[in-house]
Amino acid sequence: MESADLRPDPDKLLATILQSEEKGKRGKLKIFFGMCAGVGKTYSMLQAARVEKTKGCDLVVGYVETHNRTETAALLEGLGQIPRKRLPYKNADLEELDLDAILARKPQLVLVDELAHTNAPGCRHAKRYQDVLEILEHGIHVYTTVNVQHLESRSDTVAQITGITVRETLPDEIFENADEVELVDLSPDELIQRLSEGKVYAPERSQEAMSNFFRKGNITALREMALRIVADRVDKQLHDYMQEKRIRGPWKSGSHLLVAIDYRVQSTRLLRWTKNLAYSMGANVQAIYVETSHKLTANEEEQLNKNFALAKPLGIKVRIVTNYDVVSAIVDFAQKENATHIIVGKPRVRNLLAMIRLGNFVNRLIRYSGSIDVYILGADNQAKGRYKEKVFVPSFTSTLREYLTVTALVILTSMGCYLVKDYIDYQVVSFGLLFLVSILAIFFGSGPILLAAALSAMIWDYLFIPPQFTLHIDKPQDILMLIMFFLIALLNGILTSRVRRQEKKIRIREERTQALYQLTKELNIAGGLEEVTGIANRYVKRYFGMDATILLKKERTQNGESLLSSDPGLGSENEQSVANWVFKNSIAAGKYTDTLPSGSRTFYPLTGNSGTIGVIAVEHNRTFTQGEEQFWEAFLSQISGKYEREYFRNAARITYVLSESEKLYKTLFNSISHELRIPVATILGASDTLLTQSYPEETRQALYQEINIASIRLNRLIENLLNMSRLESGYIKPRLDWCDVHDITHQVSEALQNELKSFKLTTIIPPDMPLVKVDFGLLEQILHNLVLNATQNAPKGSRIRLKLYYDDEQLHIHVMDRGPGFSTEELNSVFDKFYRGKEAKAGGTGLGLSIVKGFVMAHGGTIRAENRENGGARFVLVIPTQRALNINEKSEYRRYNSDH
Repeated sequence: MESADLRPDPDKLLATILQSEEKGKRGKLKIFFGMCAGVGKTYSMLQAARVEKTKGCDLVVGYVETHNRTETAALLEGLGQIPRKRLPYKNADLEELDLDAILARKPQLVLVDELAHTNAPGCRHAKRYQDVLEILEHGIHVYTTVNVQHLESRSDTVAQITGITVRETLPDEIFENADEVELVDLSPDELIQRLSEGKVYAPERSQEAMSNFFRKGNITALREMALRIVADRVDKQLHDYMQEKRIRGPWKSGSHLLVAIDYRVQSTRLLRWTKNLAYSMGANVQAIYVETSHKLTANEEEQLNKNFALAKPLGIKVRIVTNYDVVSAIVDFAQKENATHIIVGKPRVRNLLAMIRLGNFVNRLIRYSGSIDVYILGADNQAKGRYKEKVFVPSFTSTLREYLTVTALVILTSMGCYLVKDYIDYQVVSFGLLFLVSILAIFFGSGPILLAAALSAMIWDYLFIPPQFTLHIDKPQDILMLIMFFLIALLNGILTSRVRRQEKKIRIREERTQALYQLTKELNIAGGLEEVTGIANRYVKRYFGMDATILLKKERTQNGESLLSSDPGLGSENEQSVANWVFKNSIAAGKYTDTLPSGSRTFYPLTGNSGTIGVIAVEHNRTFTQGEEQFWEAFLSQISGKYEREYFRNAARITYVLSESEKLYKTLFNSISHELRIPVATILGASDTLLTQSYPEETRQALYQEINIASIRLNRLIENLLNMSRLESGYIKPRLDWCDVHDITHQVSEALQNELKSFKLTTIIPPDMPLVKVDFGLLEQILHNLVLNATQNAPKGSRIRLKLYYDDEQLHIHVMDRGPGFSTEELNSVFDKFYRGKEAKAGGTGLGLSIVKGFVMAHGGTIRAENRENGGARFVLVIPTQRALNINEKSEYRRYNSDH
């Protein structure tokens, strides 16, 4: 049992092998990692590069910044350098890494300093780490440098420590997926000493740096952070190694973290902190955003999109769910996804709704989470935000026009009620106004409904509750009724408005689900790439309002690489080159992306399980929201899957054709080799005998006859092959002319007189048979093959009948014999290429009847084979003719032939 437990999982083993093979194709990334500038990362990188050069490694310097340090510049001597790319920007020339020059040079190793650097406008990618990723995809190794403050998940912590916000960051997954990380460490005192000696910055900048960023406490904290990150990485590598080698040990249970985010700035810290925790725990992490009835303001929606965008470089997938109760939505999702930890931010608002509920957000989450651990992360208190932490100020998103409309409707309704106040009691008026507020809630937001409830209560009090025309109320029951009226109107209106907004969001999701269903349904019944492209363009236009251009891969080149088709709709060679790059790298590029963002279109790869199938180019008017992006990705997934299935179907069809062609080739080769060998051997033997020995005249004539028969057989075989080739290439076009069927049958009987010696050929043609407009040569070949087939299957001495007649603008031909006939299986295959019957005699290629069918079809006619009642086979041919000559025209035709 113990040995069985140690047995590796085949699926996991295969996945590990495939992952290793895929990783082996890419270049290796080595990061020289430090706590801050000045510790010697670039110096250590250059030292390691010189060691590799002594080993014979082909390396170049892509981009290294010496910062005017003489020791660093000295290490660059003797290393080949790629000239930097100069880009004009605001009346200045900026120098950047020349990515294309490196890819064209294709060294074994390239040095690229400052991995988190932001490229100048005009570069292919917005960030230098994207350049490095493309270099790695081409199998080139990279040495690079990174400071701890440039990791996306640590930028907030660094800002808290140093008070300086770092703008240039890179995704944590770049660091995590690096093949090697070398920590370049220096004690705080040594670094401060280097600063004071001017080895890091110029003397005037060094003093300023030491009094701000490079204070000893800051350096110590950053050093601790860098050491912890590298230690966690080593621990993770050891864990992965032990699992890969199936070494038994105490394993941590699988942890799954779920972080709840919203539209507040606090969510950015939540995401970064969760990422750090997941890295330390070796856990998976997801994020959830719960859509409620709250209508987002422009600023809130912008911040929400920033939070979604931050989750991408952190490697955190975001799921969006719609639910009125946030706690219920989080707990349900956590249970479905088997989350072990829920991470939320500490609530920073206090409002009436939170007090009415059974406990606040955190208490309810802890109460309903069950066995799932809950982590609560607080936010930094800022002076400008203290008021908002204590008092909740609702955000109103309605327009002034909506407020004015609601006011007018309440006033008009009140005026109507006032006109009939003598006929109705003032309590009835409250029901009318309450009904109005409920109706308004269907069409307007919370702000206008609050105004409507307050205004209607005041008008009811002033105009209808005695004493009238004053806000004073005499009766206590009327005071209570007014308060209840206001509360009921307000709550009813707000709840109705909330349900309406919730319904709207659910309807949007339902529409998207229905759109995906309809797209999938139409794609499943579509046949052919062109039809799939038409459906894709139509649906993209309908649901996204964008015109799409789809470019699909073409056949592979001699090098085995797939090429992308071109489309004149792209408009420029630059856009075509962007499409080619997207196809090759399987990464979106163009407008609203970090790669080649200067264009007017956005290019997305159509990726299937077997690789990239094509590229779709669209023109965006704005960036996608998170929901729209998920909808778009689902669209592309369905379209890509259908394209891939079509390519697989075409590949299967081609494979089937090749397989059938191979079978036909083998059959043809075996048949033809046999058919060629016999007449060739006969000709060689007879001619050799005539040349080497002397025989009587009678013997010589017999040998001549054998050579002639063999030559005729060989010529017939070649003609059949040529005719079949002409039929398959489509070059057979009948040359119609007026013909006498008597002449055709006579030609056939003359040509087959040797084969017909043992048979009785009977030709039946009506006396009034008209001339027919057919191709004389093709019809002769048709009858020749059919009569020859009869001589090969009918018993000797039997009768072969050839019947021709004209009826209803059609030429009818029957060829009959008394042979064994056909079985049911043979009737379905008798006209197939290279088919020979089970009882067929030796010899023949099986092409004769197939050629007959082809020639008949070339005339627009039909042919069928059937069995005769008393035994034998019958071939029935029906060939349409343009018209027939009458008797006088026929006599004139014969007279013309006799004169010529």
